[in-house]
Amino acid sequence: MKAELEYKELPLPMMRAMVMEKTGKPLQLKKLAVPTPSSKQVLIKVIACGVCRTDLHIIDGELTYPKLPLIMGHEIIGTVYRTGNEVSKFKTGDLVGVPWLGYTCGKCRYCVQGRENLCENALFTGYNIDGGYAEYTLADENYCFPLDPRYANSSGAPLMCAGMIGYRSYKMVDPSANRIGIYGFGAAASLLTQVVIAEKKEVFAFTRDGDAEAQKFALGLGATWAGDSSQPAPEKMDAAIIFASLGALVPKALKDLEKGGTVVCGGIHMSNIPSFPYSNLWGERIVRSVANLTRQDASEYLSLATKIPIRTETTLFKLEEANQALEALRAGKITGATVLVM
Repeated sequence: MKAELEYKELPLPMMRAMVMEKTGKPLQLKKLAVPTPSSKQVLIKVIACGVCRTDLHIIDGELTYPKLPLIMGHEIIGTVYRTGNEVSKFKTGDLVGVPWLGYTCGKCRYCVQGRENLCENALFTGYNIDGGYAEYTLADENYCFPLDPRYANSSGAPLMCAGMIGYRSYKMVDPSANRIGIYGFGAAASLLTQVVIAEKKEVFAFTRDGDAEAQKFALGLGATWAGDSSQPAPEKMDAAIIFASLGALVPKALKDLEKGGTVVCGGIHMSNIPSFPYSNLWGERIVRSVANLTRQDASEYLSLATKIPIRTETTLFKLEEANQALEALRAGKITGATVLVM
């Protein structure tokens, strides 16, 4: 089921791709054969692909055992260019999005329980399966999603991970919660803020200390308050969602919560969480993580995004500038989302 590309020089047709050959090393621009879809796959001509913090965790070796060589990228917007002979959900020319979840087995205990995001045999786009840092990519038709035409461009890319993981994180919060703290104000936070505001709830935005630009961005999206992550919340919150990868924010967020509140860790990787007094947790406060997403999450979110509608703010890079895009993201120089355009 792995949608792997052939890494060798072949006659035309060819495509350009940014390839990770070794962890810790810059991506390499390569010319590769355009892959042929298997029976249930679609070949997608990539329009844009988001650059996610998870990509940094992969290239830094914090997420172990990626497929190598690897084409990263799991926030893919494109059009179906060719279909396998058993594909029934899409036809040539259809606009589709491809997220992080690229395959589940449907048979393990988690899949049977309806928790495919925890599948024991899952494969992930841009990690176990070649992704969207390329002019073309393959995907299983069952893990692609039709998109509204308004997102047939770079603005749609952040929805496919930042938006979806933010939505799943928000689903972990009690529906009665009204004051929502969001730590780490990047792409996921900016998209989730629009969902929370649309539901007439308050957002308290916590950014890197001294990041006045991110705080201004959050207030512009409708946040009630924006400040440094080291600052106490202006008033006790009902829930907190942490997108930053700093484990020290967990005990900080707990201190900012009302009794019965939940801290949701929305990232795939986080530094060690320091010890904290039990009194911070007492009062039926909850700490939980979010792992991946389900296809139901994706469908729900894309429908919601169209209704609100969700707006994205993007900083664009060319495909061959992927290394610069990754370093800009690492340095915190991007407001909103980082996107490669083909």
